[in-house]
Amino acid sequence: MKKVITYGTYDLLHQGHINLLRRAKALGDYLIVGVTNDNFDRERGKLNVKNNVLERVEAVKATGLADKIIIEDYVGQKIDDIQKYDIDIFTVGSDWVGKFDYLNEFCQVVYLPRTEGISSTMLREEQDDEVRLGIVGAGRIARRFPKEASVVSALKLAGVFDIDQPKAQRLADTQQMERSYDSFEQLVDDVDAVYIATPHLCHYEQALYALEHKKHVLCETPLVLKGQQARELFRVAEANNVVLLEANKTAFCPAFNHLTTMIKSGLIGEVVDIEASESKVWGDPTLRELDPKQAGGSFYELGSYPLLPIFKLMGTDVQNLNIYARMENGVDIYSKGVMRFEKAVCSFKLGLGVKTEGNLVISGTKGYAYVPAPWWKTDYFELRYEDQNKNKKFFYSWDGEGLRYEIQEFISCIYNKRLSSAKLRPKESIAMAEIMEQFGKRTNFMEI
Repeated sequence: MKKVITYGTYDLLHQGHINLLRRAKALGDYLIVGVTNDNFDRERGKLNVKNNVLERVEAVKATGLADKIIIEDYVGQKIDDIQKYDIDIFTVGSDWVGKFDYLNEFCQVVYLPRTEGISSTMLREEQDDEVRLGIVGAGRIARRFPKEASVVSALKLAGVFDIDQPKAQRLADTQQMERSYDSFEQLVDDVDAVYIATPHLCHYEQALYALEHKKHVLCETPLVLKGQQARELFRVAEANNVVLLEANKTAFCPAFNHLTTMIKSGLIGEVVDIEASESKVWGDPTLRELDPKQAGGSFYELGSYPLLPIFKLMGTDVQNLNIYARMENGVDIYSKGVMRFEKAVCSFKLGLGVKTEGNLVISGTKGYAYVPAPWWKTDYFELRYEDQNKNKKFFYSWDGEGLRYEIQEFISCIYNKRLSSAKLRPKESIAMAEIMEQFGKRTNFMEI
């Protein structure tokens, strides 16, 4: 049996792609198609890819031409794949003539003619009506947003609103945005989407208003602090056919997504325990993050990050939760939570005044995953086993502040008319809000 392999991004799958796959299929008896993953595309500077890797894999699968689909993760993988799958022919479009001649050492290289007059780039240019986005809040996180947004295609920053108008004006001026707005309502009226980076207690009303006015919403984490509010926001988003996404940057970064995929595939066996920690020492009690009137404290400020891997890997059916907290001036400077699931126990430690090792450990029946501090913006993790010779290390890129990952996913959802993202599902955001609510009600809570 003659085996053929080809690779591509397959963004906005079109007739040119299909023609190329047919020509590749005709070269042999068995066709393997490699689809580039999102991180690999970013590393190659392809930040304008509209479909995420799952959508692109499904599109290739739907053609019925691929006998096997694999993910291309890294430079040099082509040689590994050719040897692994005993490939006879490597093929790619004629616009790459000469680029892959080095593979002739391993198999026959064939360059196929492209279909004239159509490409993903042309389709993106035709479709690219820019998404006009307004920033709500001009604080520390919001000031990072414009630079991160600048690397995402089809996004136009229309302006910013903050109750401190001079602060909004300074941000608009330094980032060369069109304007600062005098009112939140005025900004919402003038844009297609909003990024909400205001204090936690403002999120619900601002997100609800924007969604009711049919605007897409990217809202900083935690989305809200009550389960019912989260359910209501997602209900309104669906009713108005707009995207609501919680801006938890870890959920959308390459390393975390690859980690969860590997764990779910069973590489460390059945997960029985997850430990996640995050802490900062902030000595200034005047900071908003330590203000009890603004929902300050370590749990509200940091809790959504350790809850993320727990809910992604264990689901949202929490059977029991106990929280222990060290309180000072009305806020928790340290909290530890223990969560029981049907077949696992998970825990988290959070500090805003207590320092601890900020790592992530996922324990399984065959091995464990170790992600060193700061795990929530990791570019590296390990899978470790009883036989240390089987240990594996994985390296990825973490670009900029990391906000570009959530921004790109948000814009992708808008363009592809996906009301939610598999990387952070509505039920997971709702579950986080429900845990926040339990903390607020001091349910199963013990002060230490």
